[in-house]
Amino acid sequence: MGLQSDQWIRKMAWEKGMIEPFVEEQVSLDRRGERVVSYGLSSYGYDVRIQNKFKVFTNVYNSVVDPKNFYEDAFVDIEEDRCTIPPNSFVLAVSVEYFRIPRGVLTMCIGKSTYARCGLIVNVTPLEPEWEGFITIEISNTTPLPAVVYAHQGIAQVIFLEAKEECLVSYADRKGKYMKQKGITVPTL
Repeated sequence: MGLQSDQWIRKMAWEKGMIEPFVEEQVSLDRRGERVVSYGLSSYGYDVRIQNKFKVFTNVYNSVVDPKNFYEDAFVDIEEDRCTIPPNSFVLAVSVEYFRIPRGVLTMCIGKSTYARCGLIVNVTPLEPEWEGFITIEISNTTPLPAVVYAHQGIAQVIFLEAKEECLVSYADRKGKYMKQKGITVPTL
C-alpha cells in the first residue's frame, strides 16, 4: 500500500469524480478575507468540510447509546453555521464533499490540528474500497468546557492509500449498509 500525493488525488477527483465538490488548493481565507479552518487539497490528502447540520448528543431523555438499539432522541438537531458541543459530549456532522472511493483504495481520516489543540477529537472510520457517499463525522469534546465547530470549514483530513492489488470483495460487493448515505447517518444494524 502506498500513500497518494496531491497529483494523484487531483487526477482521481477530476477524472473519476472521487471528490465532489473538489477544491484544488488549500483555502484558509473566506470570500471576505477572514481566516477559516483550512480545507481542500493538501500535499498527501484532502481536508474535508462539514455542512451546517449537526446532531448534538444530549441526555434530556436519559437515553442510553446502544448501537444495536439506537434511539435518535439522544440527539438534538441543529442547523446553523456554528455548533457548540457541550462539555464531555459529541456531535455528529456530515461532510460537504461526496466521495467515491476506487476499488484499489482505502482511506483514513484524521482530525485537523486546529481542533485537536482545542481538545476536540474527530472520529471517522475508514472509507473502504468502492464505498461512496457523504461522510458522517463524529466530533468529541473531551474538555470540561463548551467547544465550537464551524460549518463549511475544514474538520479532518482524508488520506488515500492505494493497494498494490485490488481487494477481492469491496464495500459495494458486500452491499454495505452505509453505502450512498446522504445526510448524518446514525448507527444501524
